[in-house]
Amino acid sequence: MTLDALFAEPVRAGIVWRDIEALLAACGAEMSEGQGSRVRVALNGVRAVFHRPHPQKETDKGAVKSVRRFLLEAEIAP
Repeated sequence: MTLDALFAEPVRAGIVWRDIEALLAACGAEMSEGQGSRVRVALNGVRAVFHRPHPQKETDKGAVKSVRRFLLEAEIAP
């Protein structure tokens, strides 16, 4: 499950970005396209901007940490 992968220790790289977007949508997040590879996300009153990884489809550890922090602020946890 994507949520478990995001909160796994040690922090994992290689989570497919499309799976993260699907998780955010399932949690009720509002997403909109930003400039370039940016994605604006709003969930439970918390806002963030993420960069889609490219040319690869998987996230690095820094992106996983950012998404994890966003989810915790939006009160989403496994």
